[in-house]
Amino acid sequence: MKIVILDADTIGPDIDLSVFEKLGQLEIYGFSTSEEMRERVRDADVIILNKMQVNADTLAEAARLKLVCVTATGTNNLDKEYLEKRGIAWRNVAGYSTESVAQHTFAMLFYLLEKLPYYDDYVKSGTYVNNTTFTHFASVFHELHGMTWGVIGLGAIGRRVAQLARLFGCRVVYYSTSGKNHNEEFERVSFEDLLAQSDIISVHAPLTPQTEGLINKSAFDKMKQSAIFLNLGRGPIVVEQDLADALTEGKIAAAGLDVLCAEPMRADNPLLPIKDSSRLLITPHIAWASIEARNRLMGIIWRQIRDFFECPV
Repeated sequence: MKIVILDADTIGPDIDLSVFEKLGQLEIYGFSTSEEMRERVRDADVIILNKMQVNADTLAEAARLKLVCVTATGTNNLDKEYLEKRGIAWRNVAGYSTESVAQHTFAMLFYLLEKLPYYDDYVKSGTYVNNTTFTHFASVFHELHGMTWGVIGLGAIGRRVAQLARLFGCRVVYYSTSGKNHNEEFERVSFEDLLAQSDIISVHAPLTPQTEGLINKSAFDKMKQSAIFLNLGRGPIVVEQDLADALTEGKIAAAGLDVLCAEPMRADNPLLPIKDSSRLLITPHIAWASIEARNRLMGIIWRQIRDFFECPV
């Protein structure tokens, strides 16, 4: 069996992939263009990829291909109809990053809620040296306890965030973007009520026709001026120009984003000019990427290949 990893850079250089050699011949590429992919999959039995497009064009030469493994939950890059026509199986991975994303959600929240950029700068600038009092009150912050936390998308990650928010003493409400999620553990509300009631709003939904552009000018207009908005779902759920306007005009207090409409970030992104870290925190799609989550992800992929081919290892 020949296994080809097409974009290993998306997993990180600190993940040991040599375990796949127990299953067969292994070829690893850090990055592949569509043209390179066509050649590299020519004699592959299994391909492992994250963002590469899988379709009739990129697999035209892949006569031996039997299995496509996606190192992610989303499979929008797969032409499933074409794969079925060719008799090529595919696998994705879910649940590997729940704890990592939930942790990052709270890291972003506390950074913004407790005004940590301001207080960090206050100390490092030397202003705290020889101050007349032991503390400093210039940037007021509030307790999370007693706030209302609105979760948009109550899947595995959304549920974990909701559970942790409750432990901090929050009232938790949620909005089901599909309309199909009925969770008795938490209070389900309408989209409009969630926007109006929530002190913290976090998005953990997939990108669908129902969620694309869901958080727009109208949504920001309905939020509290004191609200902190967090997006850890998918970038296009938020209209970025509308978020930039909401922050600039003071319609909401702050925003934290781990996902953007275009990744890597483009130079013309309307959020790029906002340099005030107390109002806007952007991380480069790293919420999922703890070392534990990435190792867990590749371990699942390894077992998927082993089980598919019934390898005796």
